[in-house]
Amino acid sequence: MESKLKSNNFARNTLILTVVALVLLLVPALLIDLPVGFPVINAYTAQILTLGAINAIMAISVNVVCGITGQLSLGQAGFQAIGAYSVILLTSNAGIPLPVSILLAGIIAAFFGFLIGFPTLKLEGDYLAIVTLAFGEIIRICLVNLKNLTGGPNGIQFSTVFTTSLDHGPAIAYFTIAGSLILIVVFLQNFLRSTYGRSILAVREDEIAANSNGISVFKYKMTGFVIAAFIGGIGGALYAPFIGFVKPDLGSFNNSINHLIYVVLGGMGSITGGIVAAFGLTILQEMLRFLRDYRLLIYPVILIFVMLYRPQGLLGTKELSFVKTFDALPGFWAKITGKNKQKEGKK
Repeated sequence: MESKLKSNNFARNTLILTVVALVLLLVPALLIDLPVGFPVINAYTAQILTLGAINAIMAISVNVVCGITGQLSLGQAGFQAIGAYSVILLTSNAGIPLPVSILLAGIIAAFFGFLIGFPTLKLEGDYLAIVTLAFGEIIRICLVNLKNLTGGPNGIQFSTVFTTSLDHGPAIAYFTIAGSLILIVVFLQNFLRSTYGRSILAVREDEIAANSNGISVFKYKMTGFVIAAFIGGIGGALYAPFIGFVKPDLGSFNNSINHLIYVVLGGMGSITGGIVAAFGLTILQEMLRFLRDYRLLIYPVILIFVMLYRPQGLLGTKELSFVKTFDALPGFWAKITGKNKQKEGKK
């Protein structure tokens, strides 16, 4: 009886999450793709939403290292640059279809993550941060000097259906990138509930206690670092066809800091917190574009207030739960209707 009840709850929760994911994915895509006479979501707004989804993917990449594995990495933009240039070279030079190139770009970034993580993950704290920062700068300098492959400091153009199709390009871009974001969240949440995920969380909480219980600290640090590199590579592989132009500055230190800001604001260890912060700051940055360069001062001000009044971030280590929200709706509605009835009775 108990197993049957658990099975029913699992099916119900899966159904709720599936419906929410489809609504978040399909409704904006359909509104973007409406005829010109019904501009519910125009191309500019669609671009902001899609860019927010890319930033959310990069926030997840940083969060896997900083919030879940418990390390400090300042070079995640390097993996984004590797993914971006890899997808361009694989598609343009090798003739590989774009969807396959995106996946291969993530794998290439994961391979570089393994190469970097193997000698450096025995370091901790500031030392690891310095090494990953240096890695990001090495990647950027290599991209600047490999002019035959990367176009040098001027960058390289990359035309795909996202940029060439004026009618359906924005909708296709949003559907592809937002869909990839949803798949990454589903994969990561299931991974964290697995034995490997719980071991990584145990290493984050206390390395000595985890090691004394037979958990290989280095192995699980490496696992988390490689997964973060893979997600970062996917973020870059989606960025290149969406923007249609990539420069080596994509792997710069400033870009890594921007990704780290999403995680600090959303909460270290909170996947949904990082996603909310990424979308929020992306939209805020566009809303404040009339301030020109002065809008860049908004990030430091926000961080100062967060550190003063909410140092754990918006959500801390908690996650937004659509299932709990759905379960709370009947009680919330009952309270509203009850208050309305009381007001009517007093009248």
